[in-house]
Amino acid sequence: MKRDDYKYQKYLQILSEELIPAMGCTEPIAIAYGAAKAREILGMVPERIEIWVSGNIIKNAKSVIIPNTGGMKGIDKAAVAGIVAGDASKRLEVIADVSDYKRECIKEYLRTHEVKVMPTEGKSLFEIIIMLTCGSSYVKLRIADYHTNIVRIEKDGNVIFEQLELAETDSTQEKESLKVKDIIEFADSVNIEDILPIIEPQIRYNYAIAKEGIKGEYGAGIGKVILDSDRDDIRNRAKAMAAAGSDARMGGCESPVVIVAGSGNQGIAASVPVIAYAEHLGSSLETMVRALAVSNLMTIYQRSKIGKLSAFCGAVNAGCASGAGIAYLNGGGYQEIAHTIVNSLAIVSGIICDGAKPSCAGKIAASVDAGILGYLMYQEGKQFRGGDGIVAGDADGTINNVGKLGKDGMRETDKEIISIMMQCVN
Repeated sequence: MKRDDYKYQKYLQILSEELIPAMGCTEPIAIAYGAAKAREILGMVPERIEIWVSGNIIKNAKSVIIPNTGGMKGIDKAAVAGIVAGDASKRLEVIADVSDYKRECIKEYLRTHEVKVMPTEGKSLFEIIIMLTCGSSYVKLRIADYHTNIVRIEKDGNVIFEQLELAETDSTQEKESLKVKDIIEFADSVNIEDILPIIEPQIRYNYAIAKEGIKGEYGAGIGKVILDSDRDDIRNRAKAMAAAGSDARMGGCESPVVIVAGSGNQGIAASVPVIAYAEHLGSSLETMVRALAVSNLMTIYQRSKIGKLSAFCGAVNAGCASGAGIAYLNGGGYQEIAHTIVNSLAIVSGIICDGAKPSCAGKIAASVDAGILGYLMYQEGKQFRGGDGIVAGDADGTINNVGKLGKDGMRETDKEIISIMMQCVN
């Protein structure tokens, strides 16, 4: 691909849009962001807070620790953190800087005010509505489709901002039109100075939180458990480091993560195993960056077929994509990467998403392991073939099949998962 080619520029744009820093799980942070923005417009601390959220937001905000809150969980806590201590200009890093005093203010507000949380009545999978009231003044703000996409703001009976939903439609179509061959061609040909500023923060942030997950005490400590079983084997170390990053993120670690396809866990799973393998192989920075371009774009490609929120676990897509990145590190081209993707998706496509929580780390480890196994299978001349279950005749066809499974086939499964989760007590 040449620098002035349409696809070249679009792939750079896609990576720029998708690889962005965030602190904490993105769904409660989106709530905090919306609440901070609404409070900014209201111009005062609200007396009443009402929040409406779609089922998938509930699923991903219910059980995860919110960073910089002293270990708090829940939609109400996320909103109050944004209102009391948030800076809306920082978007998905809205509560990156919270003082001890502000943490006490969050606790005090929660002690003295009721926060009403209700399910939305619409069919949108991604919807957050926040209404803040003080005296006779109010602000009502709606986020739809993705985490920072404010589509409507109403203040005191006047609509002060409104835009069409699905503002990223064109971009979404571009992502859905990605192809495995084109991704590899882009990775091979992209000028390093064009892509390094996009990828470098991911290397720095995501590997740092993985190391923190190994060092600290977070979640179920899945990364440590895996690493302690065999510290010398690179396959084991790669999935351990990825799991540890999720341990830390789900456990309220205050370090940022560069997300992919709307998810920090996907960002970790797509990047950390590739970085670990690059370190093990002694790969150059340039080779690592190109391999990460493959892994990230493969993750984005797969998730574009499913949607950001689904009953289909996003770690599967990212873990399988990391296998493709590892294949690229080892000199693999289209055949190696295509077979890696097909093999790995055939193994772990049944993993469900039951929300953000400590067990995400285990799912990441399993998915990364499948990604690596998919590549090792190809090296040994082993493969799953078209007609084996959901496997199609090629990688793109298999990705399309998995997309249908995740988007359409698991729609009722998603509803049942949410119903079960709402009956479970933290």
